[in-house]
Amino acid sequence: MGAFFSKQVERRKAIRTQKKLLCDLKDKGSADFPGCDHFVDDRKNWMSTLALDKLHVNQIVWPGTHDSATNKIGIPFISRPFARTQSLSIYKQLVMGTRVLDIRVQKDGRVCHGILVSCNVDVVINDVKKFLSETQSEIIILEIRTEFGHDDPPDFDKYLENQLGEYLIHQDDSVFNKTVAELLPKRVICVWKPRKSPQPKHGSPLWSAGYLKDNWVDTDLPETKFESNMKHLSEQPPVTTRKYFYRVENTVTPQADNPVVCVKPVTNRIRPYSRLFIKECIGRGHGDRLQIYSTDFIDEDFVDACIGLTNARIEG
Repeated sequence: MGAFFSKQVERRKAIRTQKKLLCDLKDKGSADFPGCDHFVDDRKNWMSTLALDKLHVNQIVWPGTHDSATNKIGIPFISRPFARTQSLSIYKQLVMGTRVLDIRVQKDGRVCHGILVSCNVDVVINDVKKFLSETQSEIIILEIRTEFGHDDPPDFDKYLENQLGEYLIHQDDSVFNKTVAELLPKRVICVWKPRKSPQPKHGSPLWSAGYLKDNWVDTDLPETKFESNMKHLSEQPPVTTRKYFYRVENTVTPQADNPVVCVKPVTNRIRPYSRLFIKECIGRGHGDRLQIYSTDFIDEDFVDACIGLTNARIEG
């Protein structure tokens, strides 16, 4: 028992130390980066406020959400705090400016996270279609995967094609160098990541798993995650030369051996430093690698930072 408490004291000390490291880094100088002061009044249509004929797919800094469809997962006040990473519905996230969704499903087609379940995936798709029907120029990356430890929903690729067919941008490496204007009226890049079913092939309406990559670092230590994200990002080619999307997640994750296992207080250790990460990316020479940038509990400031850097890239 003494060893357990000693370990917990050390963990709390490590967390305090790492939060102070990030705080000190933030206080060292200006938090400015190209486009940091850019403001969009209409986040629902933010892509349409930019020069669509100049905005290439590989120039966009895509604001994304981690575990996007968990706002109503589990049982309120009982299991939900341990798995909910977003407080908004998919539709409200899209209206706020989110353009990359991370959806996990199980065999029966319900959204899940581990053993906890939420709505049927139909709710997600209907929110996406509602948003698309209300906008004209917004491109979405919709990543749907079979959750770890679960089997694939049967014929799920056909389901996605039937539901989103008119909007789907087909799998093609040339998409990365195209402008948004060249892709319209197609507006959804849907990445389907099954566990056992065949991967979508080149030319398919769906995109295979290799087109959306990341390096998941499972830690509740904010500075460890911050620097690990930076290291993995630095190892990627510049966005102008690669033919896949790369995601950085500004999140930390509750650990089973730590008393604090609710998502929000843990992930809040790193959420205030989203703009700092962008500034440091650029300062360390990796600004041309940042592409998909995701978070828990997305807010307007996070979206504005991504839009601002996107606009700065257009303006050179």
